[in-house]
Amino acid sequence: MNKITIVGTGSVGATIGYTMMVIGLASEIVLIDINEEKAFGEALDIRQGVPFCHPSNIYAGTYADAKNSNIVVITSGMARKADQSRLDLAQANVDVLKKVADQVVKYAPDAVYVIVSNPVDVLTYVFCKHTGLPEHRIIGSGTILDTSRLRSRIAEYFSVNQKNVHAYVLGEHGDTSFVPWSTANISNVLVEDYQRIAINSSITPAFNKNSVEEYVHKSGAEIISKKGATFYAVSSSVTHLCKCILSGMDTALTVSTMLHGEYGIHDVCLSLINILGNNGVIEKVMLPLNDEEIMKLHNSADSLKNVIKNIKI
Repeated sequence: MNKITIVGTGSVGATIGYTMMVIGLASEIVLIDINEEKAFGEALDIRQGVPFCHPSNIYAGTYADAKNSNIVVITSGMARKADQSRLDLAQANVDVLKKVADQVVKYAPDAVYVIVSNPVDVLTYVFCKHTGLPEHRIIGSGTILDTSRLRSRIAEYFSVNQKNVHAYVLGEHGDTSFVPWSTANISNVLVEDYQRIAINSSITPAFNKNSVEEYVHKSGAEIISKKGATFYAVSSSVTHLCKCILSGMDTALTVSTMLHGEYGIHDVCLSLINILGNNGVIEKVMLPLNDEEIMKLHNSADSLKNVIKNIKI
């Protein structure tokens, strides 16, 4: 019996709840929003589809209903506009997050917290500092979506199954994220070598790493400009993240957590590969990054620290 609470029932929060219901992730899903009627409407709409899916109890509630939650997912805050960076949202969403944290943590002190609101790395850091909860139970969704975009693009280019692509996006969930190409591979063959050595490969033009990274960086803004918001892929990625936690199978994912000296970086949250289990983060996986990649990771950390330095926590 698993219980998940979702705080914030905008497009992302509601779609996460719907996606969780469809796959039967939890027997109980609570939706909480400052707009109680919106939360009630979303819960009612999702619940009326339950007979076609896995049995689960989905309802709108108050913060007190978060009691005994295994996971609390926080999506509340202002949405990003097409011409706005995630970091521009910082102070407004920091203020929202602190109010939410003060309410929900007292009812669910033992839950694993998954922060989804942007800028996710800054908010994950603030949640750690503001609540004082054990850091292994505070996880930002980080670059799991960026990594998914990267893998889908590589798989599309080479016409291979996405599950055969092993590549990651590290750092900030935003403009300073980067791909450590020195470790990116398709079925254990480096991506940059794959086209050259694949038998009967007729792929043209040559694979362009810069264009792929640009695709990853700009996908969110492009989707927002076309349809107003992003919520399907992020909901799938967050649902997968929660599934990995509940399964207890110790799964490797690129999520945002507090750093304490990894690659020489301290006191900031950003995405590295983390092993997740029932109680949150178990350990970090230290990829063998080259000097250039470590510099990019430091650049990402410095960018986030500059934002944190200029906000009120």
